Amino acid sequence: MAKKAKAKKQSAKSSQRNAKKETPKQGFFARWRRRVRRTLFAIVALWLIWIAAYGMFPVPTTPYMMAESVRHGDVDYQWVPMDDIAPVMARSAVAAEDANYCLHWGFDITAIRHAIESGARRGASTLSQQVVKNAFLWHGRSWPRKALEALTTPVVELMWSKRRILEVYLNIAEFDTGVFGVEAAARHYYGVGPEALTPTQAARLAAILPSPKSRDAANPGQFTRRRAAQIIDGAATISADGRASCFED
Repeated sequence: MAKKAKAKKQSAKSSQRNAKKETPKQGFFARWRRRVRRTLFAIVALWLIWIAAYGMFPVPTTPYMMAESVRHGDVDYQWVPMDDIAPVMARSAVAAEDANYCLHWGFDITAIRHAIESGARRGASTLSQQVVKNAFLWHGRSWPRKALEALTTPVVELMWSKRRILEVYLNIAEFDTGVFGVEAAARHYYGVGPEALTPTQAARLAAILPSPKSRDAANPGQFTRRRAAQIIDGAATISADGRASCFED
């Protein structure tokens, strides 16, 4: 019995020594995991704070604006509240870029399906997705950017109102090289404030949004004129059928 008890004690001591040998290694990985979790938590928290701040305050700048400022020396940008933008401009932007804006939660599944089936390279991105890309991310067709856009869009839809999303969109969209937002665009092309835009002017500004560096709202080509005429009709349609109700008072 004494021998058995002695053997058990020796075995216990051996196990303790082995455990002590493993502890530093286990401690290293445990600390590493904690640091990774804390870093990820901090990144997510800062990301949410950034989104919340842009949902309440005027957007001071965006990553793309900063890049364009470095490239061209300066940008023309001034924030203007939604109440100081002609309602027809808001309707025109929606009609041109996302006619079902008030009906979806950030992704237009029907438009995505149609784009995939037709092999279109553009047309499925909603205003909400464009705001996320323009306000928080970089331009380009990389999978990481698309993944971040897909993760962030529902958060923006949850935290911001539809009116706020459209307000940010109209303020940070690029209308010409170094010209950002409807305030700068209205004065750049027509010499008026955004509150004084006519339906035709608003439609032409909306018509150049997909390709602002190659189209001119002041001297529109045949395609831009034709597209603007379609947008005028579309803006009137979404106003009549209630698809503008989520952003109009």
